[in-house]
Amino acid sequence: MTDAAPLAPIPFIDLGAQRRRLGAAIDEAVLKVVNHGAYIMGPEVFALEKDLAAFCGASQVISCSSGTDALALILMAKGVKPGDAVLCPAFTFAATAEVVAWLGASPIFVDVHADTFNVDPVSLAQGLATAKAAGLKPVGVIAVDLFGQAADYDAIEPFCAEHGLWLLDDAAQSFGGTYKGRKIGTIGMATATSFFPAKPLGCYGDGGAVFTDDAGLADIIRSLRIHGQNNEDKYDNQRIGMTGRLDTIQAAVLIEKLKVFEDEIAARNVVAERYNSALADLVDVPRVEEGLVSVWAQYTIRLRGRDRTAFAASLKAQGVPTAIYYPRPLHQQTAYRRYPVAGNGLPVSDRLAGEVISLPMHPYLDAPLQDRIIESVRAALA
Repeated sequence: MTDAAPLAPIPFIDLGAQRRRLGAAIDEAVLKVVNHGAYIMGPEVFALEKDLAAFCGASQVISCSSGTDALALILMAKGVKPGDAVLCPAFTFAATAEVVAWLGASPIFVDVHADTFNVDPVSLAQGLATAKAAGLKPVGVIAVDLFGQAADYDAIEPFCAEHGLWLLDDAAQSFGGTYKGRKIGTIGMATATSFFPAKPLGCYGDGGAVFTDDAGLADIIRSLRIHGQNNEDKYDNQRIGMTGRLDTIQAAVLIEKLKVFEDEIAARNVVAERYNSALADLVDVPRVEEGLVSVWAQYTIRLRGRDRTAFAASLKAQGVPTAIYYPRPLHQQTAYRRYPVAGNGLPVSDRLAGEVISLPMHPYLDAPLQDRIIESVRAALA
């Protein structure tokens, strides 16, 4: 008797499946750019911005070089400076707080809800008090729509209005989603997103965009993204800016991907529902609030006191990959330990970091392959 052949590994995100669907169209779009030669700020860049505006309803869209630069451009345009404080969650990727620190301001870390992974408004109020007690000037809130679902804007928007704070939506993982009839990209004074390849709408390199209905803010951001130049005279630099442009080839890729994005969002939600139905009795599955549409950038479960390392190893042995977003919240990381945290600590963020684990999620995950993942999860937890 011979041992059974090992199972073929399952991709965590199957970009190849999307490539098989769109390959010819994307090849043609890229070749068009190669042939016309406008590799920087070519016509596809402006066509993409127009398409993105039509998709989400924002009146102003400014494409840029990454999701991180999208956040930075907004903060630069708002004049964030040393002595300012910006409230943001600790349970997120470093870019959210990184851009605040770039400008010499202080991120104030706040806690999140355990069921949605998004900002807890109660902790926001504590963070505001913490900032003032530290002698800092609170100027804004960066609300992160983690894993694809919008934050609680019914609570966050009134909080910002009451305290004179601007609201920036970090939608690096949620572009394409909806909050109670409002498309992501139309909430707050501005929205930033990422087109990193693994995002729900991703290009073939780095990319990002800013969305806003403030035409004046948009003009400043357009200037800042190209060295702070005068938008009418590029050799009259009016501001200290950056090189933050989106490459034309990446814009061409995104134009084609945007055409199937709605279909892919619907498919992601089918995959998430299958997971929820099959796993809710064993683990804490993610919950989408009523009236919201998530784009499921990640499908993240919480293990109920189980050994996460052993669980991941068991799935890996079955060819099922996992990932942990995030094993260490920002306030525990070396670069950010010196910045204030709301209240007496962030217990939910600390707990989530030890419980969460993400399963394969993408719009091309068919039922038979997903059943294999589910069976592996259930076996690991049996």
